[in-house]
Amino acid sequence: MSFPLHAVLPGGVDDPAAPSGGNRYDREVLNRMPAAAREVVGAWPRPAAADRDRLSRVLAEFPDGATVLLDGLVACGVPEVLEPHAARLRLVILVHLPLSDETGLSPAEAAELRARERRALHLAAGVVATSDQAAAHVAAMHDLARVHVAAPGVDRAEPAVPSPGGHRLLCVASLTHRKGQDLLIKALAQLTDLTWECTFVGAGTKPDAPMTGNIRFAGALAGAELAAAYADADLFVLPSRGETYGMVITEALARGLPVVATEVGGVPEALGSTPAGVPGTLLPPEDPDRLAAVLRTWLTDPELRDRWRARARARRETLTGWDETARRLTAILHDIEKGTR
Repeated sequence: MSFPLHAVLPGGVDDPAAPSGGNRYDREVLNRMPAAAREVVGAWPRPAAADRDRLSRVLAEFPDGATVLLDGLVACGVPEVLEPHAARLRLVILVHLPLSDETGLSPAEAAELRARERRALHLAAGVVATSDQAAAHVAAMHDLARVHVAAPGVDRAEPAVPSPGGHRLLCVASLTHRKGQDLLIKALAQLTDLTWECTFVGAGTKPDAPMTGNIRFAGALAGAELAAAYADADLFVLPSRGETYGMVITEALARGLPVVATEVGGVPEALGSTPAGVPGTLLPPEDPDRLAAVLRTWLTDPELRDRWRARARARRETLTGWDETARRLTAILHDIEKGTR
């Protein structure tokens, strides 16, 4: 593969006040590759005219024939900016989340973003997604012959020490409608007769829902503070309405934490399984009553807790690191350059 690899990322990928799975993926992978990354600040995927012009200037600076890896948040909303450069550059687009899959969009907004993304992806020499499910979804949505997969890695950490009653619940995700924190709060409202506490970690606006004193919003955490939040938990809960993978799930499993999550997108791939079974459980989305029932069983059944913890520890041993993700992405880019995509 031609080096250095050129990469274009949304500005702010290292901002601890606005962490995201996509930003973390970009940073971890490119730190392990000989890549020359450029950040382009803007309100992506709907940038102002000045931001579009800035992206166009950045692309114009790359030499003819260069391979350029673009974060889909930047690339997929502006096919008209990519088009003048598509013939002379080898554009590869990394799709973390299809633009039209974001929750809260009107049908008209979703349709417009889907059409823009389709144009952008058909200009690319290659498209990469972060799970098998996401790759199949993007390929079907946009009539692509192939979408490559480079699944996220994870850093294995010290296993969390469980409490006797398993009462410490943790949810790590940006506070948005898509992540479903409001559903977890509704489920917890049905468990006031039990002992539990739930910590929400993530940037954003708190859900507009009645809350008990057992709920704590810790804001965005990173580094040692985030590691401490995982270490002080018994069960990880992710009630998302949509996910392409769910990196926080493998981060929880890397500490031996069982996981309760919704069966959406690539979440089943992230959660995985062991010969003894799933290290937790998967639930349908938008079902706080079912979630409440599962949490009640977790809090009242010591044998279930022991089974799930054993499976989580076993799953921890099978997790792969970011070096493997970087190796896989490098191989994909090499194949694209050779024309074997």
